[in-house]
Amino acid sequence: MLDCQEAMLLPEEREKLAHPSTGGVILFARNYYEPRQLQALISDIRKAAGKPVLIAVDHEGGRVQRFKEGFTLLPAMGSIPSLAGSSEGAETLAQACGTIAAWELKQFDIDLTFAPVLDINGVSQVIGDRAFADNAEEVIRLAKAFTGGVKHCNMPAIGKHFPGHGSVAPDSHIALPVDDRGWDEITVTDMVVFQQLIAASDLDGIMPAHVIYSQLDDQPAGFSSFWLQQVLRKQLQFQGAVFSDDLSMHGASVAGDYLSRATLALQAGCDMVLACNNVAGAEQILDGLPHAHADSPALLSLTRRPLPKSSEQAYRQAKQTLAKYG
Repeated sequence: MLDCQEAMLLPEEREKLAHPSTGGVILFARNYYEPRQLQALISDIRKAAGKPVLIAVDHEGGRVQRFKEGFTLLPAMGSIPSLAGSSEGAETLAQACGTIAAWELKQFDIDLTFAPVLDINGVSQVIGDRAFADNAEEVIRLAKAFTGGVKHCNMPAIGKHFPGHGSVAPDSHIALPVDDRGWDEITVTDMVVFQQLIAASDLDGIMPAHVIYSQLDDQPAGFSSFWLQQVLRKQLQFQGAVFSDDLSMHGASVAGDYLSRATLALQAGCDMVLACNNVAGAEQILDGLPHAHADSPALLSLTRRPLPKSSEQAYRQAKQTLAKYG
């Protein structure tokens, strides 16, 4: 999954989109300035690819919402309990946020947002109020409500950052976090959220953390067959798609150059790797991968899911709910 540099496709980006190993595009704030432009960009992306591709964005709400002008401004998920004032109201508001995000993105033929964040709001410098709460029980309850809203619009729900980023302080964008807790504490405090949502079939995809859980493996989770195959696939029985976090993040640098990062992530169990904000790195991956990795059934099933007719009414109700609490 690649990114684009501007608000319209560059000639060299059209060539990369047609590459057999390119399976998706992630959009950023720099790719948007008004709705008609975004519609044209997405249409051009699909035409240039000439095959099914996933188009994604980080549209969590709060400080991580790439498109703002012309879109509903969503609250940070961590502010939902205080905005709603009650447990029931918080669930209603979380579901409304999921519905609004999914419905508005689907108007532009965007396949998914990398949400919800399933981390605990613990000591992490990068998670904070991106998380629903500071405890697993409340995160599970509100995340299930949010994914209910997303799925009402037939959009895939992508949980991140497996098995949990919230209990380690450093930001994996600029550092390599190491979590030295044991299995039991990681499971009870963090991973139980993923376990519960997987068991309830609430997640279509998962993004692992660029965090080393040192008592269990010496590789970050996104490069670890222990976490992705033994735990996620075999123990938790997850059947959906696995996306790497951005390979340009510092937390991925332990795996070597960009081709090494992509190769190790795919070998560990990722279905798709994200190579963003580094043109040369993405080109190294496309030039060096021996096979196409973009046509797995788990990925293709997420592409261009139709918007149900009933979703427009749900969207209107969700907007009313957000206005009530916001």
